[in-house]
Amino acid sequence: MLAQVRSYTLFGLDAVPVTVEVDVSPGLPSYALVGLPDKAVEESRERVRAALKNSGFPYPQARVVVNLAPAELRKEGSHFDLPIALGLLAAQGVVPLEGLAGLAVAGELGLDGTLRPVPGAVNLALGALGEGKSLLLPLESAKEAALVEGVEVYGVENLLQAVAYLRGEEEPRRVEPDDPVAALEALDLRDVKGQAKAKRALEIAAAGYHHLLMVGSPGSGKTMLARRLPFLLPPLSQEAALEVSRIHSAAGQILKGLVRTPPFRAPHHTVSYAGLIGGGAIPKPGEVSLAHRGVLFLDEFPEFSRDALEALRQPLEDGVVTVSRARASLTFPARFLLVAAMNPCPCGWYGDPERACTCTPASRQRYVGKISGPLLDRFDLVVEVPRLTPAELARAPEGEGTEAVRERVLRARERMLARQGRPNGELAGKALREHVRLTSGAENLLQAAAKRMLLSARSYDRLLRVARTIADLQGAESVEENHVAEALAYRKTL
Repeated sequence: MLAQVRSYTLFGLDAVPVTVEVDVSPGLPSYALVGLPDKAVEESRERVRAALKNSGFPYPQARVVVNLAPAELRKEGSHFDLPIALGLLAAQGVVPLEGLAGLAVAGELGLDGTLRPVPGAVNLALGALGEGKSLLLPLESAKEAALVEGVEVYGVENLLQAVAYLRGEEEPRRVEPDDPVAALEALDLRDVKGQAKAKRALEIAAAGYHHLLMVGSPGSGKTMLARRLPFLLPPLSQEAALEVSRIHSAAGQILKGLVRTPPFRAPHHTVSYAGLIGGGAIPKPGEVSLAHRGVLFLDEFPEFSRDALEALRQPLEDGVVTVSRARASLTFPARFLLVAAMNPCPCGWYGDPERACTCTPASRQRYVGKISGPLLDRFDLVVEVPRLTPAELARAPEGEGTEAVRERVLRARERMLARQGRPNGELAGKALREHVRLTSGAENLLQAAAKRMLLSARSYDRLLRVARTIADLQGAESVEENHVAEALAYRKTL
């Protein structure tokens, strides 16, 4: 007898429909699984056998063939356990075939028949929504899938419950999303003493979505500043929250609610190329995609591998990253705010007023030279973060808190969206010239600075964007001379 169960396999961020076909026919007992399964899918045979036996259901003593269609698509993941088990039971007449109609199924089985959560529940729900099907999942994954509006999600805790539901012996348990997860407690800018210029750069970066590079000695507060940046950014819209949640779900995270706060990712400098950009036989999102709509913080910036740093150039310009493999080429969203931090030299004390630098000029040059000119050119803001002495820290004023700065950022962002529909950091070409109106004094200053500093066309445009953001923070309609002058102050030369 033949039974068919609908399921999905994750292909990047998309849930691709897979039909699990189970045929039980007379013959010597055997089990064949076909359809390009990976190792986790192949091992489902033993998990399914034990789960059926320990749940009191028969395992067929016959010739069993399981096909995962379409056969040319690579299947991976343990979430095919439940559809295979239900297919075996349906092929034996234990579960009515009509109970599987209009239903998509996924779930990993324990040997005792309990169901474990599976990654990518949000993506599975979007796949079911696209096909107009209901979705049967392990209870914990069902709560995550229910975050997607418009799809009926049912949660079960074990194989017995799933069978009882399909037989009509139990009322199906429709799952509603959990209460929204409380927002993380905001880190306060008041915790960072002094560093008025760096805090101002942080505000400009948050308002206009400008990439920021901080240079300073160890202990100067670079990491503290970076960790407070997400709390200056506007909260994610419903559409953006679903987009970000989809990426995190595909990466294997179990979500308790939609991601509402802009994500903050801070990979160690030993992260691999694939870990940063994305990769795998079937490519999975990397850190640049997990930071989508949020902040990617790269501490010890020159210590990252050269290949990984150079690969950042595409997502910084296009907001997407394309990962190509022999089996697939996938594009992931990667529009993030890059914040990098580095020491001024290998020992970290070059230019410090109290500690002497032990580096040679050649070693300092090699250290800074690890960052290519084209990559450095993509930072809108480059600011020095000097180390304060204990006496200076004691005298430093408290400064503004996160809430006060965030209000200015939100007002400036509203002006940008009303004027051009996007942050200033994303303006380019004709749109940049159209929305950045310079006074005569500002234009003269900008032309003189471009000539003196030998600015590239990209650097010139970035200077315009920063000046436009400074004007927006002050509520000015046109970019004036003082706005350009402040923007020039954030073009520190390494």
